Amino acid sequence: MDSRSVSNFELKAINAWDKRNFTRGFKSLFLEYCSNSSVHGVKYFGCRRRTLFEKIWWVVVFLLSVYGCCRLIQNVYRKWDQTPVIVSFAEKSTPVWQIPFPAVTVCPETKARSEYLNFTQVYFQMNDTYRDAMANETYDRFRAVAQVCDAHILRDVPLNQTSDPQCVDLLRNVSMPLESALFFCRWRNEAGKCSDHFTETITDEGICFTFNSQSAGEMLRVDELHRDYEYISEKRQAPLWSLEQGYAENTDLDTYPVRVLGAGARAGLFILLNLYEGDTDFICRGPVQGFKILLHSSSEYPQVSKQYYRVPLHQEVIISVKPQMISTSAGLREYTPDRRQCFFNHERYLRFFKVYTQQNCEMECIANYTLRRCGCVKFSMPRDDRTEVCGASMIDCYNEAEDELLEEDVKYIVNKSYDFRAKCNCLPGCTSIQYDAEISQADLDWKSLFAAYRQSLDDENAGVQFARLTIYFKEAQFITSKRSELFGVTDFLANCGGLLGLFMGVSLLSLAELIYFCSIRPFTILRGYRAKRRESNVFYDPPPTVTVVKAKEF
Repeated sequence: MDSRSVSNFELKAINAWDKRNFTRGFKSLFLEYCSNSSVHGVKYFGCRRRTLFEKIWWVVVFLLSVYGCCRLIQNVYRKWDQTPVIVSFAEKSTPVWQIPFPAVTVCPETKARSEYLNFTQVYFQMNDTYRDAMANETYDRFRAVAQVCDAHILRDVPLNQTSDPQCVDLLRNVSMPLESALFFCRWRNEAGKCSDHFTETITDEGICFTFNSQSAGEMLRVDELHRDYEYISEKRQAPLWSLEQGYAENTDLDTYPVRVLGAGARAGLFILLNLYEGDTDFICRGPVQGFKILLHSSSEYPQVSKQYYRVPLHQEVIISVKPQMISTSAGLREYTPDRRQCFFNHERYLRFFKVYTQQNCEMECIANYTLRRCGCVKFSMPRDDRTEVCGASMIDCYNEAEDELLEEDVKYIVNKSYDFRAKCNCLPGCTSIQYDAEISQADLDWKSLFAAYRQSLDDENAGVQFARLTIYFKEAQFITSKRSELFGVTDFLANCGGLLGLFMGVSLLSLAELIYFCSIRPFTILRGYRAKRRESNVFYDPPPTVTVVKAKEF
């Protein structure tokens, strides 16, 4: 054997010795961790005084503990991820002067004055005579009013109109004017003209009158809307109030939207309503004549046909309002809207509305679906210059479109990708105000009152039919609700730490131990071993080649 072959043989022997020590090093590292770890049960894994059966038993118990701990932590995580928000009552009550008085929208059931359109007469003419016998102006007015009447009465009437760009103008020409329908008003016990408080609003019920609503420039994106007519004629601005922030600190008492200083009828709104007997029409709106009333937030566009209160003729209706307000804590602003289940105003963009509310979003969603389904929208829905207004022959289409949109939540409960309503994503607003009401009603014998005062109506007011409405806050303070964190990051970590401590006695320092023995400690051992190896190479002196002889020479 030559010197070169001896050197290779010895190098292989040294490498084999190095590998054995390397494996022994990691084994000693594991035993060191087991003997020093603060995790319960681990110290029995490497104990030399334990039998193999005892070690297996402790391994099984440890794995079961890890499994149980992981399952419970998974449940805690699911609860933290899916239901992190709780709605609870606020710690303090809120005075009513911190919120606006409800916006009140009044819609007469009489849709046309008889001097401009006798709806009942034209209705029977349409069924008994031919269309050519009727004046074009009367026919156009009839078809416009048909869009705010009961839909089922017109299904057999020939209307022949797919679009009607003049619908709102025609309705405005034939409807009751504000000064006639709202005969007398009193706000916070001060009498005045109703036109000082109410303005016209285009709703699904036709021309209505709204009190305490935001202006069109503050509620709507006017640049995105058409220029044919105004949806809201209110011009008063509300620079010191917003739905999320409320009233500014420097706001005086006579601000807009208006507010009251306390509860009771003296601090509320009183309206004397009027419809003329000669204008009453039972074919268009059915047997209940009078007014529809909607209470809503000042920043919410009214949709009267969805929910309303009735004020019949010759009746006095008293509405005692109980506000319900939900706010959201600042800690939830970092959450996604899907987790907190609400939108702040800046998080959800609406094409036609500046202010996000769930009702505004639903209205825009219905308009979009109706446009896709019918190729046009109802006159009260928001639209741009390129979208047509549906005519009278499309009444069934846009009514069916609204019904279909409501059904989609149930039809596509499994696969929401086909649910147009789900795509609209109309979550509640993170700050919202609703006005619940308690109603009392009594007969209004206004004729006997006039007779008692020995007064008679002049020719101008002959045929009047009065109804009286009073709206006020029931209590001076109310309890608000608040969304807040049910499980924050701190709560989640605390729950995880408690479970880890219960099942395995693990703490943050236990995790630091594991990291130490998996990274820093092996690096330290490996570094010391390499230093020892370099030292061995320096002092290693290979045997001289002259001492190596072949066996045949002996």
